[in-house]
Amino acid sequence: MARSFVQLSMDERRVIARMHEKKISQAEIARSLRRDRSTICRELRRNFWHDREFPAAEGYWHVTAHDMACARRRSYRKLRRDPLLCSAVIEQLKEGWSPEQIAGRLRISEGPARLCHETIYQYVYSSEGHDQQLARLLPERRRKRRPRYARKPKSLIFPIDCAIGNRPESINSRAEFGHWEADLMIFRKEHGSANVATVVERKSRYTVLFRNNDRRSKPIMSQLIRHLAPLPAQARQSLTFDRGLEFVSWRELEKGMGTAAWFCDPQAPWQKGTVENTNKRVRRYLPPETIVLDISYQEIRLLCERLNDTPRKCLGFQTPKEVFSQQLMAMES
Repeated sequence: MARSFVQLSMDERRVIARMHEKKISQAEIARSLRRDRSTICRELRRNFWHDREFPAAEGYWHVTAHDMACARRRSYRKLRRDPLLCSAVIEQLKEGWSPEQIAGRLRISEGPARLCHETIYQYVYSSEGHDQQLARLLPERRRKRRPRYARKPKSLIFPIDCAIGNRPESINSRAEFGHWEADLMIFRKEHGSANVATVVERKSRYTVLFRNNDRRSKPIMSQLIRHLAPLPAQARQSLTFDRGLEFVSWRELEKGMGTAAWFCDPQAPWQKGTVENTNKRVRRYLPPETIVLDISYQEIRLLCERLNDTPRKCLGFQTPKEVFSQQLMAMES
């Protein structure tokens, strides 16, 4: 049976403060305290003291950290300690109020109760809130809450300059050769995180498939470079992706082979319709219940050949392989 989590003690926080001051790694601190590394990482992130007026006072101080942790737990328990307040909050959630509206209303009311909207969110996503299905009452519903300090603006990862709305018309109309679309085909979670990448040239519909053992971005980009780099530069001018986190290392394409990247709008995978259509074709041979790790590289290569040797109506019943070869020959002449 798994050991339940025990809150960090003052003595443990004192050890963390001393070792952190000596710039000892979080992994080493975790080993010395016989704690999980994520516990140390979370502790330093949540209870690090920030002071805008006196930046020199910033740091991880064990007494301050312990007080911050205790205050957070007291705040979280406020709705558990006060059944009337808890019932009132739940009624307002049922009326469609957001936690911020509830907390703001309490601040201007005459009653003594005060709540932070963060406390309401924590209760909603706690085990009690889950049992009462309170998350369904929120204006924006999620199964699980995102980590509060892990929300990063995606505009920095996927710049507006690379948005699909700025993609040249010559690419949109398929008038120019050498522009690709890419996507990942995901399979049943119980079979692991292995997946298959689909890469399709927009004009010829020529398809490249390769297997990935997980969804880490850098290995996926390395595989993309390995498959496309042997082509002439004009045959690999750009790639269009959705905004999945598996594509955050897209800058490796520019460094590795000078290929530009374009990104669909949020929640709009249909904007890369060529690869989405190709995925449907591949699913005939690799349905969601496929165990990807059991598929050999030879089988994937044969599947690519089958797709590229199949006549397509949109190509005047030529095959993608024929059109792709014609385009390459035209570039050389």
